[in-house]
Amino acid sequence: MEARRSSEAPPFWWEPADWRAWSLAPFSALYGFVAGYRMASAKRAKVDVPVLCVGNFTVGGEGKTPVSIALAKQARKLGRKPGFLSRGHGGSMTTAHLVDAEKDLSRHVGDEPLLLARHAPTMVAPDRLTGARELVGIGCDFIIMDDGFQSARIHMDYAVMVVDARRGLGNGHVIPGGPLRARLIDQLRFADAVLTMGEGTAADHVVRQTSRAGRPVFQARLKPRGMRAIKGGQFLAFAGIGNPKKFFDSVAEAGGAVVEGKSFPDHHPYDDDDARDLIAAAGRDGLQLITTEKDLVRLRGGSGALGELAEASRVLQVEAAFEAADMPVTIIENTIENWRERSLK
Repeated sequence: MEARRSSEAPPFWWEPADWRAWSLAPFSALYGFVAGYRMASAKRAKVDVPVLCVGNFTVGGEGKTPVSIALAKQARKLGRKPGFLSRGHGGSMTTAHLVDAEKDLSRHVGDEPLLLARHAPTMVAPDRLTGARELVGIGCDFIIMDDGFQSARIHMDYAVMVVDARRGLGNGHVIPGGPLRARLIDQLRFADAVLTMGEGTAADHVVRQTSRAGRPVFQARLKPRGMRAIKGGQFLAFAGIGNPKKFFDSVAEAGGAVVEGKSFPDHHPYDDDDARDLIAAAGRDGLQLITTEKDLVRLRGGSGALGELAEASRVLQVEAAFEAADMPVTIIENTIENWRERSLK
């Protein structure tokens, strides 16, 4: 299996700590100190509606988008009008912008906001306070903030941190020696709950520390959808997400055989060369192409080889399935309760 990753997440981050991680330890200590200080000293502006943050402790995707979508659906069932707030990583917007899922392109608003916008109003904003106020202005009364746990300058009424059960926190070191955005102990102070995604034991120490800190731990997994169209197929699977292997495993869970897997950096902007290589490799080996929803939106709007790749690729859809059916309700209600208590102070 060919692997190609971004400089943002080198492979050694997800392996047991070795000389590379330890040689960078002084820089990691400095980065962690600064990140922890900024989190502790940040003055976060309050918003007039409940704010729920779905984040993670590390660089890279751990399944936040499906979790955010599931929570938005639950908020709507409870009578709320949810809206998503995103930084729009990978996009180019410099002002607050309400995402149009049909017309906007990922190079402008980012890939995740395009997926979120299919389920609720989604605001991309470099300044999250401005974005939050814009959402309130269009009638949203419950904000789900996609990421931004470490850097947001708005008050979070509840923060649930998603951790991959198979990868955990990688080598446990802070950037640049590892994937942690700040020391775990510093981040846990501001987290209200941890959600482990998938099966595995790599996150067990996070669960233990979370429990010792008196925070609840929830469990969920990514469940493939539309499995009938995938079952029995022979695929060249490609993905430019934080953890491509999770996608390859999902294809296998849906009954497809990943004969060849190609990994690209997270939020990778595909070009014609990538498209031609993928199409040629699949044709040479008689394989079907399959990718993620997030990757497909980055191909949308392209012409030539990019358009051909988008047309030729199947998409495996996934959704968050929670171990406890009432977990989304608990998170939504706790967010609202915390907001009410804050409003009375």
